Amino acid sequence: MENLSTVLHGFVVAAQPLNLFFVLLGAILGTVFGMLPGIGAATTIALLLPITFSLDPLGSLIMLSGIYYGAQYGSSASAVLLNTPGTASAAMTTLDGYPMARKGRGGAALAISAVASFLGGTISVVGLTVLAVPLSKFALRFGPPEYFMLMVFSLSAVSAFTGASVSKGLISALSGLMLATVGIDMQTNVSRFTMGVPDFQNGISFLIVVVGLFAITEVFFNVERWFMGELAPIPISGKLWFTRDEWRRARGAIGRGGLIGFIVGVLPGAGGVIATVLAYTTEKRISRHPDEFGRGAIEGVAATEAANNASSSGAFVPLLTLGIPGSGIAAVLLGAFVLFGIQPGPLLFQNQPDLVWGLIDSMYIGNIILLVLNLPLIGLFVRILYIPPGILLALMLAIASVGVYTIDNSVVDLYLLLGFGIIGYGFRKLDIPIPPLILGIVLGPTLEQTLRQAMIISNADPRFLVSSPISASLAALTLVSLALSFLGPLRNRRKKRREQN
Repeated sequence: MENLSTVLHGFVVAAQPLNLFFVLLGAILGTVFGMLPGIGAATTIALLLPITFSLDPLGSLIMLSGIYYGAQYGSSASAVLLNTPGTASAAMTTLDGYPMARKGRGGAALAISAVASFLGGTISVVGLTVLAVPLSKFALRFGPPEYFMLMVFSLSAVSAFTGASVSKGLISALSGLMLATVGIDMQTNVSRFTMGVPDFQNGISFLIVVVGLFAITEVFFNVERWFMGELAPIPISGKLWFTRDEWRRARGAIGRGGLIGFIVGVLPGAGGVIATVLAYTTEKRISRHPDEFGRGAIEGVAATEAANNASSSGAFVPLLTLGIPGSGIAAVLLGAFVLFGIQPGPLLFQNQPDLVWGLIDSMYIGNIILLVLNLPLIGLFVRILYIPPGILLALMLAIASVGVYTIDNSVVDLYLLLGFGIIGYGFRKLDIPIPPLILGIVLGPTLEQTLRQAMIISNADPRFLVSSPISASLAALTLVSLALSFLGPLRNRRKKRREQN
């Protein structure tokens, strides 16, 4: 009861007029800047941080946090309508969101994105409220072997993206793992595969890869269609809302995606990209119609958006309870805490309950505000699809180029963007799936680092990788996942043979 009264008092603190204003301001800024590739939450928070020094710490932290989870909402709009993910974690939304838009169901895709983000974020904030301290202790049990097996388990998702050709999927995944090795080796401090280009010292930005493979590739394909006389504005059909059948298919995906996003968000360093990948592959594997994924399956949009927003709230668990940032954006927020003279950790809940519970409870309010803001804007957003194709392509190219250039103000990044656009065009022409490449780039650095750390600790004993109950369980789940991936196509072949006979 004492904890309940503390939580309720947090709502009183969060509902103060000035704090409500900061929630609203953060939600709006996050939504707007989340749509623009290369800017996103981290850059927006960094830009506004100096302005907040003279403000109330709680109000400032509420606004900065609102920008964080607001950007997860905003990134879905450009992902669905322009095939241009505003943030890296929105890349998975493009897989089914943009095909839905091309079928005239862009309004339904945006509506389910808003509802899934709201419900996923709410699930995650409830988890943050109830399970923050216990889960933070569990996250501390993850060492190099556990993280390595988590990455291996995530890589088992590649099989869900391979389609009809496993070999093409493996080519894509290995290409991603190879690209992940570019840059300075963290163990030896030696440059690898940089070809003498200083801009490659820090590796290849994931956002450049994603924007190039999706947005620039889409521009190339539309230019090709224009030369063939096939390019026309994307039509909007039906209501700007999801149907009852679409909701029935999406509601389970939202619940599962929210839980996956929260759990993965709790693990420091895992991030929203891994959460969305796991949520998407989970839905594809348990779906009764997996062939629809990648062609406009609404549950693919629902699961990724729920996981995306849930992971942002989940990242606050290690941040608030241990002072460990769960993502890159959470690291920027940790800097904000330190600048205000606040030290996150177990004592924060005892010493400053008004601040911590006011911040957590503001997330409930923020999710409601984001839902109320985004749903009425769906009709405005889908008008983008009525823009003449030539202007729309120029707009996509401008947004992608400006967004990528603002990351490091580097012309080399623009050449990389063009290069990955050409690679994406070639992949689509050869029917090579792009998601395994993305997964390889995301997981490659962590996979390599944790393996090497585990081998150093164990004197190169591979048994150390499955020595703990957590790592052994993850290894078992990986084997089960791979077995199911092979059994699924085998079952489908047998079914086709029975139908032919």
